Amino acid sequence: MAYQTWSSPPPLPNAEAVPELDVPEPGAQRRWTVLLRWLLLIPQWIVLTILGILGFLAVVVGWFAALVLGRLPGPIHSYLAGLLVYQTRVQSYAMLLVDRYPPFAFDAPEHPVQVELRPATSLNRLAVFFRLLLMIPAGIVQGLVTQGWYVVGFFLWLITLVLGRLPRPAFEATAATVRFSLRFQAYASMLTPAYPKRLFGDDSLTLTERRSASRPLLLSGGGRALVVLFLLLGLLGSVSTSYENSNGNNTTTVDQPSSAAGR
Repeated sequence: MAYQTWSSPPPLPNAEAVPELDVPEPGAQRRWTVLLRWLLLIPQWIVLTILGILGFLAVVVGWFAALVLGRLPGPIHSYLAGLLVYQTRVQSYAMLLVDRYPPFAFDAPEHPVQVELRPATSLNRLAVFFRLLLMIPAGIVQGLVTQGWYVVGFFLWLITLVLGRLPRPAFEATAATVRFSLRFQAYASMLTPAYPKRLFGDDSLTLTERRSASRPLLLSGGGRALVVLFLLLGLLGSVSTSYENSNGNNTTTVDQPSSAAGR
């Protein structure tokens, strides 16, 4: 399948198996699709929910298999890889990176959003055993930056609706968010041994070939500032939610003795 092969030049034998995201340069978007974007995605979310349940079961079975074999079995790897690619296309469309509707398919070589994953590769059994613990730091970062994006998502949607395109800094920060989410999900589902990294782009890397707008992912000052904003907003949202839950529990605890006294 296309999402399991690497185009030339091939990676070095010891190169990290980090998933790559390819999205085109930000272009004009039809305003009516922007206006109805999240409504149009309802069928996609329904399908993803069903496929995600099967994906969870595949991850559980794959975890036990990887402990024994030191790698994901081929069929499980193929299903999880296809699901991740499909999910990334839907996420890219929802977050206004592209205007083309994602097909209901795992393999869609004609779609502008492409994901590159290595075929099933050897996994460290110890890292597989502790995968749930190891992925917590990256999971926190992924959750914060994604939550932060959705906090400002309405304003990005409104700007895109007015301008007919997503501004470049917003495009860069959104692509960084989607790519990090892709890499986290690939690590969590054992599709790759490479830990999620480079939320702020690839500026420090020596890259000679520009394959797409997100490969390498080069963030401007504005793009980096928006990623920081996403993280801060996500953190504030999490703290606010925790505070409200804590207050709710305290109120319930205080009210119980009063109720008992009334009886």
